[in-house]
Amino acid sequence: MFNEKYKKIKNLCIDKIKKIEENMILAVKTREPLESHIVDFLNAPSKRIRLVLGILFLLSNDCEITDSQLELLCAIELVHSASLIHDDIIDEGDLRRGKKSIYKEFGNKLGVISGDYLLSLAMEKISNLENSHILKIFSKTLKQMCIGEINQNFDRYKIGTIEDYIEKSKNKTAFLFETTLLCCAILSKKDFNLEQVSDFGLNFGIAFQIRDDLINILRSDFSKPAKDIEQGIYTAPVIYSDDIQNPQKGIEKTRSLLNNYIEKTKKIINKFPDNIYKNGIEELLEIINNV
Repeated sequence: MFNEKYKKIKNLCIDKIKKIEENMILAVKTREPLESHIVDFLNAPSKRIRLVLGILFLLSNDCEITDSQLELLCAIELVHSASLIHDDIIDEGDLRRGKKSIYKEFGNKLGVISGDYLLSLAMEKISNLENSHILKIFSKTLKQMCIGEINQNFDRYKIGTIEDYIEKSKNKTAFLFETTLLCCAILSKKDFNLEQVSDFGLNFGIAFQIRDDLINILRSDFSKPAKDIEQGIYTAPVIYSDDIQNPQKGIEKTRSLLNNYIEKTKKIINKFPDNIYKNGIEELLEIINNV
């Protein structure tokens, strides 16, 4: 996804992203050598897609981005980063963003604590906003993310339904996208239709997860199963093919499912004002749909 087209989209809001990244790093204050490792991890090249989407959403709707919204987006990125640290422990991942993972460098105990530490920084930033509505949304999303991981663990090596898969995709991925947009809208001075904003975030997030799962299958070959399948995590291609040995049979139906959520998202952003930021979101959707 880190192609030239995405870089151009990201450049539309790169000044705001740099401020958020600086804010993240300044928040980290712990013992060495752990602090340096966490800082390196946060500084490593990343898509920052939640930040890109949140900023483009505000700019496309003619919103001036406030310090409170930047603080919120910083919290969102800290939550995502914490989830990656925890994922590496669960998956026993040696590398993250091209460098040795915190789990690999410091072991399970400090890995768990490091992820929890970033979550605590995120919650501190959210509490500083002094907005009970945002705090409630944020807390619910953290709970749903945990539920998604718990359910995935108990459902390993079981082929579920597409409905189960969509629900898992909401929990693991889409709710954080929804929270990004919803809370940005709440902190703005515009009178947004929050139900529409919620739908935008959820549909985008589900599409993003479907794309990620498609790539996981497409990058595997017949000599070795995809990583998800090895771990007993059966995504849309496996569900549609009903064949663990040959998930390729479910690729086209999964592409149709992806396109369905892309189209749902497009219908919402068609109502946005016409400007370069709206164009950026539309181009981002095309990148996600091009698998």
